[in-house]
Amino acid sequence: MPSISRKGQRMPASPIRKLTPFADKAKLDGKTVYHLNIGQPDIETPTGMIEAVKNIDFKVWAYTASEGTLSYRQQLAKYYNRNGYNITTDDIIVTTGGSEAISITFMTCLDAGDEVIVPEPFYANYNSFASQSDIVVKPILSHISNGFALPPISEFEKTITDKTRAIFICSPNNPTGYLYSRDEMETLKALVLKHDLYLFADEAYREFCYNDQEFVSPMHLDGLEDNVIIIDTMSKRYSACGARLGCIITKNRKFWETAIKFAQARLSVGLVEQIAGEAAIDTPDEYFDRVKAEYTARRNTVVNALNNMEGVFCPNPGGAFYVMAQLPIDNSDKFCQWMLEEFSYENQTVMMAPATGFYSTPGAGLNEVRLAYVLNNNDLAKAMVCLEEALKVYPGRVEAESVKPKLKAFCKA
Repeated sequence: MPSISRKGQRMPASPIRKLTPFADKAKLDGKTVYHLNIGQPDIETPTGMIEAVKNIDFKVWAYTASEGTLSYRQQLAKYYNRNGYNITTDDIIVTTGGSEAISITFMTCLDAGDEVIVPEPFYANYNSFASQSDIVVKPILSHISNGFALPPISEFEKTITDKTRAIFICSPNNPTGYLYSRDEMETLKALVLKHDLYLFADEAYREFCYNDQEFVSPMHLDGLEDNVIIIDTMSKRYSACGARLGCIITKNRKFWETAIKFAQARLSVGLVEQIAGEAAIDTPDEYFDRVKAEYTARRNTVVNALNNMEGVFCPNPGGAFYVMAQLPIDNSDKFCQWMLEEFSYENQTVMMAPATGFYSTPGAGLNEVRLAYVLNNNDLAKAMVCLEEALKVYPGRVEAESVKPKLKAFCKA
């Protein structure tokens, strides 16, 4: 039998999707499964996007330009410039989702063996894209005790080597929901300029910042024009995950001229998706006001419920629609699988993502899970009751000292 590549063997499984067969079996057994494992919102996609697809009228379903259609990039430039990015259509490459934006960015900026520093926990697929490109992720641990704030710059300085090419951040963060402050962004600016590094910024959750907190992009900081690569997607912003439409934004011409070669190699992004994307940019602000209010209510439901459970601690996130929770368990992978295979409460159970898959440091995240508050409040409340009941009977419950008593004030929703 022919062998599998070493790269394929190294490729990590998704912590978000790897338990799907167990969830499917639970449903076949008649259980209701509350899916808090994946960032698939139940919020309705803007009507304008749906109508744009319904009203398509073309005779040939043709290729588009490798950088994206001009009309869609014009709309994107309009959106970003409303948000202070000061870009043109020539600063944009449209991609097949944020995933391809990350892959093209890695291939453009890093050679095999080069290093990218990422505060962890981080979006699990960063590891996957790094594995595909034979680059090395160097994690720097952030901590649940302070809500996963940016680690001290001294930790970055200790990690930088002659192979370091970039720092990769996500704000608001997936999986933690942490929103980097202006001071933290200024600190990163000074660091990347000092060491002449790229700063990759995943901004998939830009529109979802809570409690009137300010969203600060590296594009808002002067002097970083040649260092910043923005990675973005419409998946979460417009609740259009299936459209698979993202983009790269940069003012670095050498980067753009190189990245476009990778974009040309995959030919183009879908025409229908870009037609929908054009319509999305004209979505009224009221849509986002309603969505943010809904997510704020859902966040409060989940965070308050978690912090009222015995032995559980959950920081209150500043953005996105995820929380990381510390549970009194021995192993999050075992616990999440047990929830689907062996547990039910009133014929219900909860699917979560074990946090181990969001860390690169061995042993990190063993007592943490990520939950996506993407269901309606009624279902979220039921899921929280189910989780609380599960923790009472889980065979691997660990009665260890929690950070919860020390940090209760930090968690107020």
